[in-house]
Amino acid sequence: MISLHQISKIYSSRQKSGPPTIALEDVSFNINKEEFVSLVGKSGAGKTTLLKLIIKEENPTKGRIFFDNKDISKLKKFQIPHLRRKIGVVFQDYKLFPKKTIYENIAYILEITGKSDQEVAWNVSQVLEIVGLQNRAYNFPNELSGGEKQRVAIARALVHRPEVILADEPTGNLDPYNTFEIIRLLIKIYEMGTTVVLATHDKELINVLKKRVITLENGKVIRDEQKGRFIL
Repeated sequence: MISLHQISKIYSSRQKSGPPTIALEDVSFNINKEEFVSLVGKSGAGKTTLLKLIIKEENPTKGRIFFDNKDISKLKKFQIPHLRRKIGVVFQDYKLFPKKTIYENIAYILEITGKSDQEVAWNVSQVLEIVGLQNRAYNFPNELSGGEKQRVAIARALVHRPEVILADEPTGNLDPYNTFEIIRLLIKIYEMGTTVVLATHDKELINVLKKRVITLENGKVIRDEQKGRFIL
């Protein structure tokens, strides 16, 4: 489903005389359909950069990335939204619209793709049920706990029925109880047939999951294990 071939990402220094920053170096791996994969590593290891490359928010300096056997580096600008409709993204800081209700935050994703009011209502109610927030549809984000906000963010990522969910440190702002609630929800989504890629530096979380772990260190893949642990 997702295939990275010898990917490197190098950022030029903001200072003319400064050295470039190597965010990723010669990274190669495949993620299969309906797989749960954790990208782990310390802050700055390259996890977020990898996710940005997969959704074509940024382009690699070297190498090629394939999604469903299509080289995304060759996509035209007008084709990028079609790629992103296949990928749902969950961020650490939720990125909810503060002046929209929970229903409106989720519905917005469908409205911009031209879905009818009936389709929007049906799909939003479905994902709210999946994340267990049916009774919060008309609350505003400031009326929700951190764990509830993240569940809204997951519902929003899920509402257009993506093939893949990319979760970038989704539990970074949460307490241990809400952390495991969010992970249980991601596992539920995975068991429904969606590919999940989780980027995290939470050692305890990874060791409990016992699923495939790709470990990054200084922009390089140093370990790829099917039932991995967080070892750095």
